[in-house]
Amino acid sequence: MIILEFKAKGRKHQYSAIDEAIRTVKFIRNSCLRYWMDNKGVNKFDLNKYSAVLAKKFPFANELNSTARQSSAERAWSSVVRFFDNCKKKVPGKKGFPRFQKHCRSVEYKQSGWKLSPDKKSITFSDKKGIGKLKLKGTWDLWRFDKKQIKRVRIVKRADGYYVQFCVSVDVLHELEPSKTNVGLDVGLKEFYTDSDGNSEPNPRFYRTGEKRLKFYQRRVSRKKKGSSNRRKAINKLGRQHLKISRQREEHAKRLARRVIRSNDLVAYEDLRVKNLVKNHCLAKSINDAGWYQFRKWLEHFGTKFSRATVAVNPAYTSQNCSECGEVVKKSLSTRTHVCKCGCKLDRDHNAAINILKRALGTVGHTGTWILDPMNASGDLTSTVLGSGQVQQVGSLIEESPRL
Repeated sequence: MIILEFKAKGRKHQYSAIDEAIRTVKFIRNSCLRYWMDNKGVNKFDLNKYSAVLAKKFPFANELNSTARQSSAERAWSSVVRFFDNCKKKVPGKKGFPRFQKHCRSVEYKQSGWKLSPDKKSITFSDKKGIGKLKLKGTWDLWRFDKKQIKRVRIVKRADGYYVQFCVSVDVLHELEPSKTNVGLDVGLKEFYTDSDGNSEPNPRFYRTGEKRLKFYQRRVSRKKKGSSNRRKAINKLGRQHLKISRQREEHAKRLARRVIRSNDLVAYEDLRVKNLVKNHCLAKSINDAGWYQFRKWLEHFGTKFSRATVAVNPAYTSQNCSECGEVVKKSLSTRTHVCKCGCKLDRDHNAAINILKRALGTVGHTGTWILDPMNASGDLTSTVLGSGQVQQVGSLIEESPRL
């Protein structure tokens, strides 16, 4: 399954129609959630039926395509299922009780309510919201795929415009010649990563670099009167700057991950829980700016695509243990050089990368896919995983260019 994304070009009244469709999606999702709260024993089929009841009761809901209404109900059910799963697994802390959605930015259609033009360069939405025909701008060629392979079509609103995403049911696998090399990676804040061969990649720190500009736009927002059109314009410019930084971070992680996967038969890395690491308020900004989550996500994606092994190992004591003799050499975060009694003297991250590779080769580990749980890395979420009984969500991996 791949996600193809195109920039949507239309007129002002079409964008207003998209906004109205998104508001309707939010209304149906929140109404289904309230229906689940007020009625014990409601299941996913009941929510789908209730979306049809809402269409009969409210004319603006009836204007939206029926499959889009069903997708909205499925979004509500996905949040319910996630809450029950967290309770069964006894996840520590809050279990994520379903909440009403305040902000929504996408509307999703299934296999009806839209039609591609013969040249696949435009798409027409045929429901009564009045979206109409939108031009598609992008580098991907939709003509390579049959219409039956397109399982979902989603319109996403971002700070810099509107995008149309196509969820295509196709497996993209490429066989590469064996490189006969293995590598261990230790991610950090000083360097983005250091491998077991001693090579390192500098940390670009996109957020730190753009922070001055962000503060400038934030001050402009705070000076504007609440509810005014000037404030909305200032918020949009601030959102564009945030979007630029997030795209820089995502593209950097994607390019590095692709290069590492293509160059090695096995890639080992630490099984880090970034959600727990950012609880350290002294390092939270730097950890989020580094983009470890995005890097691991793309490592696993390209590992599957190119049939390479990706192994996540337990990160405990990888920096403390000596890579030569295994002796524990305790050191603080400020100590950047590993010095052992056996005569081993290495950079701290280089030593950790060697330990990571040894653990991966010495144990089975896991070729993890947990990182693919939706955290809104790329685009919005589809309502459900196809063919899974509609009980969970799937994240989107947007392959923007085949020339990486």
